[in-house]
Amino acid sequence: MNTTSIYDCVTLPSGKVHNRAGNLTVVEGGKNIPFNVSRIYYLYDIPGGETRGGHAHRQLLQFIVAASGSFGVLLDDGSNKKVVTLNRPDYGLLVVPGIWRELLEFSSGAICLVLASHKYDESDYIREYDDFIAYRKTEESTHRSLISYTGEIIELQGLIKS
Repeated sequence: MNTTSIYDCVTLPSGKVHNRAGNLTVVEGGKNIPFNVSRIYYLYDIPGGETRGGHAHRQLLQFIVAASGSFGVLLDDGSNKKVVTLNRPDYGLLVVPGIWRELLEFSSGAICLVLASHKYDESDYIREYDDFIAYRKTEESTHRSLISYTGEIIELQGLIKS
């Protein structure tokens, strides 16, 4: 089990095909985003000042795009926070599992397009922030224990070979 951080969430270019009749951006799962897409949804008509999201996922990866307008994405790993502003339809934000996210500061007419690695599964959601913090602590504790256990095995193997 790997513990993820906000620094694992990165903005990726999707590419842009220029044409005098308009631009085209293509997103292909496994090609310019690091997962196959199982679900696509979009948010629109969001009133100014409204916040969306406010949850984390245990397994799901997301690629979030400002298809129109702009908005911010607050990322939180339980220790660090950062806000990423999305305002170009040819770039998207990769959000990895185990990260709390909130969508905020929507411009008028903004459209948030989300490509997801899995179909909807309510059990993958962590909807309460206190539950998220508890999940992160358990995840980090398990990760530290695994590293310690692996280190002990390596030390034992070194003793056996001596």
